[in-house]
Amino acid sequence: MTDALIRTHDLTRDYQMGAEVVRALRGVDLQIHRNEYVAVMGPSGSGKSTLMNLVGCLDTPTSGQYWLNGVEVSQMSDDELARVRNREIGFVFQTFNLLPRATALHNVELPLIYAGVRAKERRERAEEALASVGLADRMDHRPSELSGGQRQRVAIARALVTRPSIILADEPTGNLDSTTSEEIMKVLAELHRHHRQTIVMVTHEHDIAAHAERIVTLHDGMISSDTRRAAA
Repeated sequence: MTDALIRTHDLTRDYQMGAEVVRALRGVDLQIHRNEYVAVMGPSGSGKSTLMNLVGCLDTPTSGQYWLNGVEVSQMSDDELARVRNREIGFVFQTFNLLPRATALHNVELPLIYAGVRAKERRERAEEALASVGLADRMDHRPSELSGGQRQRVAIARALVTRPSIILADEPTGNLDSTTSEEIMKVLAELHRHHRQTIVMVTHEHDIAAHAERIVTLHDGMISSDTRRAAA
């Protein structure tokens, strides 16, 4: 056993589509260590979203094993997986998924409300998370009063507030223009470099993936390449 934060062995995922079985993942072996910044790429249908769902404990494999932070989660029940998700994983989606009538601060507090954290600590941690993504002056604004980039930074702060082991970012710049995409990439780079945050990002854009220090490419449900970017 290694000290990998994420470790999969021969991971498969099949889906029944009518009379046909679709083999979305065909035996994936992957290790990601603490404080790595990894981009997962591949064409549509390559299995990258399926892998993200398994790594994020949103789904369970058909076969194979998955260890997260030293604990095998591949055989857990839905309730056990939900507890692991809430404790270990912060999600960032391309659609932001913010409550429209809630302030930035309240949106970031939400995971802590579900976790039963007391109000004073909730507010302090939410303020800290928003400050870490450069939004200390936008805490009382609602999503409609924020730009797309600011909304995505609120979503990143919400992912951070539980102090997760991993940030899973699924096409985090998918709804943003190129300038705003660069802004969000700088936020993620800052979290990785200065806050030692482990980040796994799914993207189909090569220029976005290039911000990661390692790029894992999937093709037909298998890893076709796993490369590290040369240090700048």
